[in-house]
Amino acid sequence: KMVSKKAKRGQENINQRLQLVVKSGKYSLGQRSALGSLRGGKAKLVIVSNNCPAILRSTLEYYAMLAKSSVLHYNGNNIDLGTACGKTFRAHVMTITEAGDSDILGKI
Repeated sequence: KMVSKKAKRGQENINQRLQLVVKSGKYSLGQRSALGSLRGGKAKLVIVSNNCPAILRSTLEYYAMLAKSSVLHYNGNNIDLGTACGKTFRAHVMTITEAGDSDILGKI
């Protein structure tokens, strides 16, 4: 699959920002914690992988709309999202509650 240089660079940029959030900010992985932090109004950004089940994606988008949070559709599957966070497991959803040193919240 051919990917343009610009798209690839943008993806690397997001991955670098995610790694910075993992180092310096507060985040959680997984759909249960995502729904919980959205309900509690703590989530500032929800990142959803591109192979996330449609029902879960629409539920997360709905909760995010109610909580006035942003949703970022990650341009990779759940394996890529887990790897970008420095984990050895897959993750469909990542929720950022505090960005730390990263400027990821301002870029979306």
